Amino acid sequence: MTKVAPIGEPPELKKYSGLQRAAALMLALGQEHGGPIWGQLSNEEVKELSSAISQLGRVPANVIEYLLVEFLGEVSSMSNFHGSYESTQRLLEGMMPADRVKEIMEDIRGPSGRTMWDKLSNVSEAVLAGYLKNEYPQTIAVILSKLRTDHAARVLAELPRDLGTDVVMRMLRMDTVQKDVLAQVEQTLKAEFMTNFSRAQKVDAHETMAELFNALDRSTEEAMLSALDAREPDAASKIRALMFTFEDLANLVPASIQVLVRNSDKRELALALKGAPEEMRQVFFNGMTERAAKLMRDDMAAMGPVRARECEDAQAALVRLAKSLGDRGDIVIADPKSDEAMIY
Repeated sequence: MTKVAPIGEPPELKKYSGLQRAAALMLALGQEHGGPIWGQLSNEEVKELSSAISQLGRVPANVIEYLLVEFLGEVSSMSNFHGSYESTQRLLEGMMPADRVKEIMEDIRGPSGRTMWDKLSNVSEAVLAGYLKNEYPQTIAVILSKLRTDHAARVLAELPRDLGTDVVMRMLRMDTVQKDVLAQVEQTLKAEFMTNFSRAQKVDAHETMAELFNALDRSTEEAMLSALDAREPDAASKIRALMFTFEDLANLVPASIQVLVRNSDKRELALALKGAPEEMRQVFFNGMTERAAKLMRDDMAAMGPVRARECEDAQAALVRLAKSLGDRGDIVIADPKSDEAMIY
């Protein structure tokens, strides 16, 4: 290798995050030079970096050159690189045991399972039906015949009625599926559906942080968001938009408020409402009988002075309960990412 002088930062570099830059660098180093570095990483770090490599796509030569000059101080002639699941797997296979490579690749490809059919059985019936409705009825019949019966039934129920009927008729007339046909269907599912599904399932970092901030006490949450406002105002704004707060409970439909009240700890509910403005209290009182609302007001008055922190903790617990009920489908919660979409 020949030493080279520092080069200017290429304009294309701006579109790569820190993780993507590290991924491009490791892809460039390859097995021989990157092996010792991979060996020092934890399983989670390997998975994160491998996932970034697999989704990298084409990386311009001048970006690769700049990264190598910046981090290593020397570079050889380069060509473009293309990150994919296949190149990621080949890279890992030269440095790790086969079982570890399999675990990592399955994790970044999509839902867990020993076979493609196991994986499909872990995919939501609505998502799977949304993909299958654009396939030939015979192909759908082959796929449903390989799924668990209960899951196949739920997928079938999600398909348009005429298409579902056609699929059932083909399943009734279907003989044993030839191995080469099954292999072709499986390969198509891997290439088209599972890869796209895995990418679509990637969680936005802002969503993760919104969940984390929801779990903080009010004073810590406000302090952290204020600090983030000063350094990354766009990120702080996105996190706020994704957070589900006590005030958002006012947007629940009356029936959902009633379910929330029935499932809540009454002392905790009283504490939460004691620290809430009157209009917020009224939202909950409207979800109670007149007698229950009066008793709740009496309980709040009987408490006397309470610490603001206790009220905030009770409000946070009520938010967690609402999200839990929403996840179970017991109440309807407005999705903070959309003015119209609903989560059931």
